[in-house]
Amino acid sequence: MLPLSQFQDFIEQQKLFVQGNRILLAVSGGKDSVLMLHLFKAIGVNVGVAHCNFNLRADEAQRDESFVALLAKNFELPFYVTHFDTKKYAAENKISTQMAARELRYHWFEEIRYREAYDYIALAQQQNDAVETVLINLTRGTGISGLHGILPKRDFLIRPLLFLNRQEIDEIVRVNNIDFVEDSSNVSTKYTRNKIRLQVVPHLQEINPNLEKTFAENIARFAELEAFLDIEVQKLAHEILIQRSDGVYISLAEISRLNPQKLLLYELLKPFNFGENVVHEIIDSLKALSGTHFFSSTHQAIINRNDLVIVEKNTTVTANQFIHPATENIVFGNVEVSLMFTGEVKFEKNLNKAFVNADKLIFPLVLRNWQNGDKFIPLGMRNLKKVSDYFIDAKVPLHLKSTTPILVNGNGEIIWIAGMRQDNRYKLTTATKKVAIFGLKIK
Repeated sequence: MLPLSQFQDFIEQQKLFVQGNRILLAVSGGKDSVLMLHLFKAIGVNVGVAHCNFNLRADEAQRDESFVALLAKNFELPFYVTHFDTKKYAAENKISTQMAARELRYHWFEEIRYREAYDYIALAQQQNDAVETVLINLTRGTGISGLHGILPKRDFLIRPLLFLNRQEIDEIVRVNNIDFVEDSSNVSTKYTRNKIRLQVVPHLQEINPNLEKTFAENIARFAELEAFLDIEVQKLAHEILIQRSDGVYISLAEISRLNPQKLLLYELLKPFNFGENVVHEIIDSLKALSGTHFFSSTHQAIINRNDLVIVEKNTTVTANQFIHPATENIVFGNVEVSLMFTGEVKFEKNLNKAFVNADKLIFPLVLRNWQNGDKFIPLGMRNLKKVSDYFIDAKVPLHLKSTTPILVNGNGEIIWIAGMRQDNRYKLTTATKKVAIFGLKIK
C-alpha cells in the first residue's frame, strides 16, 4: 500500500502547494521519481511528466526515455522530453558533467513550467539525498545555507519525498510491485555524490542507524537558524547600508564593530556576490589606504576614506560622446546631459546646471571621463588646477573619479566637471549675448 496519508500530511505541513495547483513532475525513470508519480496520481493532483535525456549512457538513456514516455501514456498525462549534449555544454562552460546536467535540466524545467502554466516543479529527492548534499557541502566548505541542504520548498521547486529515506522507498516499491529502470551510473564511484553514498554514509550509519532521521531534524534546525539570521541581517542592513545615487556605502567603523564580524559582513555582502575569501581580504584591509579595490562577479568594493563603497562593475569608463548645437539630450553612462540656448543672461546656483557663454563654444563638444593630466580653472579662480587635485580637495569618492562626465570644448579646454564645478573661462559676463545651459540628470 502506498503511504498516501504521510505524503499528504507532508505536503500540508510544508505548504508545498494547494488544491488546484498544476505540478510538473521531473521523472527520470528511477525508483524515487516513479514512486513520486504514483503518489501524485493516487491523490488526484493535476500533473505533467518531464524527462531529460542527457545522452550520457547511450542505449540505457534511450531505454529510460522510452520507459517514462510509456508510463506517462499509461497514466494519460502530458509528457515533455528534451535531449541535451551535456558533454559539449560542460566543455564550453568549463564545468563538470554533473554540474552541466544540473544547469541544463533546471533551466529546461523552468521553461516548461512557465510555458505550460504549471505552478511548481516536483523533484524526487529524499532524505538520503539530503544527507549526501550536506556532507558534500561540508567537505567543500559552506555557509549556513549549505548546512540545511535540500529544502522541501524553494521558489517554484518542491521536494515532496523528503519524508522518506532510501530504504523505505525500496520497500514501498517492492511491496507495491512498481516498475522502474535502474541507472547503472548510480554504482560508479566516479562521481562525488556516489562516493559519499557508497563509501561514506554506510560508515556513518554504523554509528547512527537512524542517520537520515537525525539529519532531517538537524536540517530543519539549520533552516530555522538561517531564517533567523536573514531577519537579523536585514535589520542590520537597514541600519548600516546607506544607498546613495553613486553606490552603497558602509562605514568602516560600523564594519569594525560587527560581531561576529566575518559572518555578518559575509551576509551583508552576499547580495553583491562577494565570496568568503574576499570578505576576509576586506576585513584585513580595514586600515588600508583609500583606493583599495575588491571584486565579485558583478560588483566592486572600494575603500574610500572612511567608507567601503559598493558599485556595479559596469560603472566604468564610458565612450566619448559628441555634442552638437542641435543636441538636446545625450546619455552618458548612468546620467543624461541636456543642452539648451537662451538670450536671457542669467544663472542659477545649481551644481547640476552649467551656464556657459555660448559664443566661446567650439563644436562639436566632447563629453568624456576624466583623464590623467586634465586641468581646468575652477569658477571664481584664476589659475589652472589639476582635476585630480580638485577631486581630492572636494573629497570626491574614488569610484566617481573615473565616471564623472567632463565637458570639453572643441579647443581641448574643460568647460564643466558635470555636477561639480564649471570652468571660470566660460562664465557669464556683462558682454555675454547668448547662454548655453547644460543640465545633468541621473537616469
